[in-house]
Amino acid sequence: MSDLFHDDVPIEFIGQVFEVIRNTPQHTYQVLTKRAQRLSRVAGELDWPSNLWMGVSVESRRYTFRIDHLRKVPAAVRFVSAEPLLGPLGDFDLDGIHWVIAGGESGANARPLEYEWVADIRDTCTSAKVAFFFKQWGGRTPKAGGRELDGELWDQLPMKTAS
Repeated sequence: MSDLFHDDVPIEFIGQVFEVIRNTPQHTYQVLTKRAQRLSRVAGELDWPSNLWMGVSVESRRYTFRIDHLRKVPAAVRFVSAEPLLGPLGDFDLDGIHWVIAGGESGANARPLEYEWVADIRDTCTSAKVAFFFKQWGGRTPKAGGRELDGELWDQLPMKTAS
């Protein structure tokens, strides 16, 4: 896996990737980046395909600034991936965001996921009428802790919107 918006990836290459996405409209592509600043900086230079969903990783409060950069992108769907969620996000603005995915870390050294962190994100999404998907509690294996939050599975998907 790599980050399409890394500084070393030429804008021409990103454009070629977008062209492949555009030429395969039967698929929906999800592109996720931690390079939100570059994403917003080059977004206007790109021809955004309608079947591309753009997201940013936000693993703790320290990285919520990435949401502000994502908001500037003319993607059909803009999403936040809070996975692995490593700390609370605190108050954050979901204006212009269509979907939030949250989940815990998995693997031998998985760090614990706190209930309050996930419940706060779910409640923020519910209040903002933003789709919420809870992927997993995490643990030694991805399925170790299950997927239920307050006795429910949260499998909401975003409604595709015009940018």
